[in-house]
Amino acid sequence: MMSQPRWETDSRVEVLLAAREQEPILANLLELYAHDFSELRDLDIGEDGRFGYGALPLYWTEPGRFPFLVRVGGRLAGLVLVRRGLGISGEEAVWDMAEFFVVRGYRRRRIGMQVAHEVWRRFPGRWEVRVMQKNDAARRFWQEAISLFTGEESHAVAFEREGVAWVLFLFESGRV
Repeated sequence: MMSQPRWETDSRVEVLLAAREQEPILANLLELYAHDFSELRDLDIGEDGRFGYGALPLYWTEPGRFPFLVRVGGRLAGLVLVRRGLGISGEEAVWDMAEFFVVRGYRRRRIGMQVAHEVWRRFPGRWEVRVMQKNDAARRFWQEAISLFTGEESHAVAFEREGVAWVLFLFESGRV
């Protein structure tokens, strides 16, 4: 007899600010994220067998950057990297969903939706979320997540950067 998966027995979702000592954990999760992303975009793997994420240390040294670990039922399930004022729109006060990753075993259970909504509640103001145009699943996810959060239909604006087609969602988040 098979036991129930852990996410079904304890589905408590936590979005926890990562301490500097947890940087290696985030780096490992970013490797999984980059691996998933590599089927959509050319990403070079280094001679050390890792993709790497050079900006990760900045999340503990530069103001306006916030690294989060995601846990479901106490188990590691993903990460979120948030930046202030570095967005595509050029707005200084915009919040940017720099990176967002949920481990495959936790996807399609509305966990990502809960995580996104929690992050938006923590950082009220103008937000932008960018998605590669050819990443249909992510585009649909963000469109639904934003619409459910704001109570309004979300709209994306197309743009291109370095030969890659993207869509950009802009919306306001207030404290809920």
